[in-house]
Amino acid sequence: MDHHNETTSDALVIGGGPAGLQAALTLARVHRHVVLVDDNRPRNAAASRMYNFITHDGTPPSVFREHGRRDLAAYDTVTLLDDSVREVRRTGDGFVAHTESGQELRARRVVLATGVRDELPEIDGLEELWGTLVHHCPFCHGHELAGGRVGLLASPSAAHLTGIIGPFASEVVVLEDVVGVKELDGRLEVRLGDGSTTELDGLFVATNLHPAAPHAEQLGLTTLESGAVEVDLLGRTSDPQVFAAGDLAHHRDLPMPSGSVLAAAAAGQVAGSACLSSLLAD
Repeated sequence: MDHHNETTSDALVIGGGPAGLQAALTLARVHRHVVLVDDNRPRNAAASRMYNFITHDGTPPSVFREHGRRDLAAYDTVTLLDDSVREVRRTGDGFVAHTESGQELRARRVVLATGVRDELPEIDGLEELWGTLVHHCPFCHGHELAGGRVGLLASPSAAHLTGIIGPFASEVVVLEDVVGVKELDGRLEVRLGDGSTTELDGLFVATNLHPAAPHAEQLGLTTLESGAVEVDLLGRTSDPQVFAAGDLAHHRDLPMPSGSVLAAAAAGQVAGSACLSSLLAD
């Protein structure tokens, strides 16, 4: 039975990164009515290219999202909105969301794919070089530093990262008491607390992650210590009609949410399929 009408969609997908795009596509493939809302503020906006995604290795993130939107535009049951969801709440028979532009959106199910924001260490100049000379994932941006002198900010994960980076770097330097960084002739000049400096070809730092949107709290969803929404293997949250995918979602058996674009897209497909199964049970 088709429950869709002019005001209520089958699913509201919030977030248009790889997880949200794929969740919407999965539902669109079986002609479910989907509204996808995206504020065009992706986590990887500072990166010029994304890597470690077969067939998309080296693709600019903006091109990936553009192609994803183009794919969805071929489906009549999908509506794409360039907007930001301010609030989403449960109603008696589903959900209602209000956007920054003043739109009211009603849906039978919700898929959260709003992602996270990286909180960088408070080091002068670090934010300006984030995504160019400063990175957080060697799988995403390590190969491009092959043969170079690569730095790590001292952290509990430094030894693990050294083991990953060592085979492709000419030297791995673990740094403490970094007070500032700046670009110098295409390389990174790092200023230490004692006034000395050292030059690197790239620097990896650990970041603190924070949800990019307040919707999990608005919906009363269970979260883990990571701050991410707890999901099961199918992307189901503590609310049986809400699903989550991407780096916003975290299964408790994993050490942390995955920041991989490929993993996010895969999780979006699974969450979209689980969302469909939930709709069929009505």
